[in-house]
Order: sequence, then structure tokens, then C-alpha cells
Amino acid sequence: MAVFTEVSFDEAAALLNALNLGQLQSIKGAAGGIENTNYFIDTTEGQYVLTLFERLTFEQLPFYLHLMKHLAARGIPVPDPAADAKGAILHRLKGKPAAVVNKLRGHSELAPTPAHCAGVGGMLARMHLAGLDYPRKQPNLRGLDWWNDTVPVVLPYLTPTQRSLILGELAYQNHIAAAPAYRSLPRGAIHADLFRDNVMFEDGKLTGFFDFYFAGCDTFLFDIGVCLNDWCIDLATGAQDATRADAFMAAYQRVRPLTAQERTLLPALQRAGALRFWISRLWDFHLPRDAAVLKAHDPNHFERVLRERLLHPYIL
Repeated sequence: MAVFTEVSFDEAAALLNALNLGQLQSIKGAAGGIENTNYFIDTTEGQYVLTLFERLTFEQLPFYLHLMKHLAARGIPVPDPAADAKGAILHRLKGKPAAVVNKLRGHSELAPTPAHCAGVGGMLARMHLAGLDYPRKQPNLRGLDWWNDTVPVVLPYLTPTQRSLILGELAYQNHIAAAPAYRSLPRGAIHADLFRDNVMFEDGKLTGFFDFYFAGCDTFLFDIGVCLNDWCIDLATGAQDATRADAFMAAYQRVRPLTAQERTLLPALQRAGALRFWISRLWDFHLPRDAAVLKAHDPNHFERVLRERLLHPYIL
């Protein structure tokens, strides 16, 4: 989250009034993240998050917002977008698409234990199954096509060693994506960005997943790889923590066992997850947008993660 667009107290209050969410008491810009403008909102009716979308369009956003509605209706703890009197959940503020969702209880667990990882793994599997009958379709907008388009843009900022690594991995991922085994992988709606700061816990219990604005239709295995690369690693080195990874995967497979092809391709899709976030962090770091509150993530972190996945793949 970040603040690219300033919203006044009165502007926010008018939107909340239209959504019948009570009288605005306070509004505070959120500093985390790098994609959208976010504000934490307190009203007489509760706590909410107001998001103005800086890159996603009015045409793209129904996929994300209705996905959250779909999952919430099936018992997955996710933010529920607020509707106006006509039932619309996508709104306009300062000329930009906007949404208001309830704020989840609890806090992010930034030093997860195996128990936290198991909670995320089990809920991720439930989410994947709950989304199987979601009717809207939209590709993962930060998938392979985007990697192929963006790597040439960031190459001038890399050392020769880094260029060799990123180009080699991109070629490998294009090869994997063209293989029949990859095309047979189970797929559907995925979160695609389920990092530690996008999950809430209260008293050790998982209370929700949020920030679905990178979601799309892709392989479930890519979602798993993204999670393993954040929840189950040593942040300083990128090394996989086998105890946490085993807890995550055991909980996931109790709900949705992996296919033989998924088990075989898990190391490749973990590498794909590391590559995706290395590319996006390079892009955000070297080609930043102006924001009133913004802190770009260190791109070197996911370079280390990718190198670790190459040297020490996690095998089920």
C-alpha cells in the first residue's frame, strides 16, 4: 500500500456516506506496498480500508472485487467490498476507481512459525477450491508475458552476472511454460501475492487474506511457490526453511493433494515466483512512480531467493 493520490477528509466522508458505512471519524494514509493508494478509515460503524487504484482499470477491477465477494460467500476470510444503494462495489473517487472493504482483525505475523505456515497452507488450499466455480476470467497480469516484456526494460540496470541470471531464468521459464506437463497443471483463481504482510492473525489464529489486486487465473502451483518463497525462508539469506515448508505443504495437501505433475514441477514454479518478484522489484526500484508515501522494496532480496532455489530446490 502507498499514497499516490491525496484524499481529503470531506471527500472520503462523502463516499462512506454513500455506502452507508457511518460517519467518518479518522482517515490515515497507509505506507506499505507500492501499487495503489490506501487509507485506513475509522467510522462510527467500524474500521475499513479505502483503496484508489493507480494502475488497474475500471474494466479490470470487477474480477478482483467480485472474486473477494465470491470467496467471502464460501467462508474464506477475505475483505468484503462495500456496495452502494444500487449494489455497485466499484466506485469512483478523484476520477479513479475506488473500493472500500472491511478491515480484517489482528496483525501480520512477520516471524512465522511452522504453525502459522500450516494455517496459511490450509487456507490457501481452501481458497483454491472455493474459487473453482468463480465465473470471471482474467489472466495473471504479472505472469510470463509481463516478464518477457519487462526484463528488457530492467536489463540496463543490472551487472553482467545479474543479466546472465535473469535472462537464463527467463528462458527456462518460457521452456517450462511450453511443456505439456505445465499445461496440464490444475489452475484457477489465485492470490499471486500472498506474502506475510497480506495475512492477518489474532491470538495465533488466521483471520484473513487480503490485498487481492494481483490475483488472476494461473496455476495453483505458482501461488504455492510464491508462498513458499516468503513464508518458509530465512529472510536474510533466502534459504528455504524445510520445517516451515513441510508444515505449509502438509496442511495444503490435507485439503487439496498435489497431482504428480505438480510435485514434479514445484521447484520450477518456486523459481518462477522468485523471478516474478525480482523483476517487479527491479522495475519499481529503478523506475519508481511519484507517491506521497512510498518505500520501494529491495530487489536484491529476490535475486538471493532465486539463487537459493537454483542451488537448493525444495523437493516434496
